[in-house]
Amino acid sequence: MKEEHRSGCPINLAVEVLGDKWSLVVIRDMMFGNRRHFRELLHSSEEGIASNILAARLQRLTQHGLVSKAADPSHKQKVIYSLTEPAIQLVPVLAHLGAWGRRHLPVTRELSVRAELLERGGPELWAEFMDELREQHLGIPRPEGAESVFARLQAAYEAELARE
Repeated sequence: MKEEHRSGCPINLAVEVLGDKWSLVVIRDMMFGNRRHFRELLHSSEEGIASNILAARLQRLTQHGLVSKAADPSHKQKVIYSLTEPAIQLVPVLAHLGAWGRRHLPVTRELSVRAELLERGGPELWAEFMDELREQHLGIPRPEGAESVFARLQAAYEAELARE
C-alpha cells in the first residue's frame, strides 16, 4: 500500500512523519535518556505517555525507518529499540528545537541544561554525539578515547537536580 502525502514539500513530509504530539518526544527519550525498552519509555518520560500511544508511535517510527526493533539478547521476552541513521541525524534538529524552546518558552532549568550544552557545543558537539549514538544504536565504533557526550549531558542534568 502506497502512502499518500499532501505534497512533495520536504517540510511537509517531515511534519507528516514527526509532527504528531509524541514522535519527537519518543526519539528524544531514546537519544538523551538512552531508553531502549518499552517499559523505560513508558515509565521514565516526564510527559507521561499512555501505553497505547507509545506502542502506536514506536510502530509508526519503525515503519518510517527511524527506529528499529530486535529481540533483546539479555531477556528473551523483551524487545530493544534502536535509533536508525535517519533518527540519529535529527540531533541538530533537536538541538535547535531545544535552543528555541529555552529562549521562548517557560522551561525548567534542570530540563533545559542539556539543550543549553548542545547549543553552546554547536555542530562539533552534535557530530560527536551522533557518533556516540551510532556506536550505541548501530554498533559502529567511534574514535578511540572519544569522550562521552551522553555522560556530559547526563552529568549536567544530575547536577541541576542536586541543586534543588
